[in-house]
Amino acid sequence: MMEQENLKQEDIQKNSLVPQEKGELLSQTEIVTRSVVKNLIREAIEGMDYAYAPYSNVHVGAALLSTKKKIYQGCNIENAAFGSTNCAERTALFKAVSEGEKEFAAIAIVGGKQGIITDFFPPCGVCRQVLREFVDPKNFLVVLARSEEDYAIYSLESLLPLSFGPENM
Repeated sequence: MMEQENLKQEDIQKNSLVPQEKGELLSQTEIVTRSVVKNLIREAIEGMDYAYAPYSNVHVGAALLSTKKKIYQGCNIENAAFGSTNCAERTALFKAVSEGEKEFAAIAIVGGKQGIITDFFPPCGVCRQVLREFVDPKNFLVVLARSEEDYAIYSLESLLPLSFGPENM
């Protein structure tokens, strides 16, 4: 079991865009620094508090960073008709778009049963595709976190290869 856990951790670090090292990290858009990543994680953790999850008891929080350096928080909102459930990532995105934002640099996502973060919580396929509508998948960063100190960063392109976007229309 311990060996499997170590392999999983090595795989996360190997596939993450940014190894966790001290110092500043700049994304290709030069907006996202390590301090910004930590702030996004804090905001996502706070977003978990607002989750409405009476059916799964899984609370998810997201914090979406616009290229104008504004953060939009989101949480998952479940519904008895499960198809009507909305993920935290889409809640943050829809909130931002409804306020006029359409360009984004990064998103941090956290989640866990009963609101307790135990592992990384990657976005579902629908959220990946919805985010793809508004971002350059090569430059948009997806931060998966267990805490402010324990996170992995991926490009959306690595999470959604060969994606379909507005330029394909």
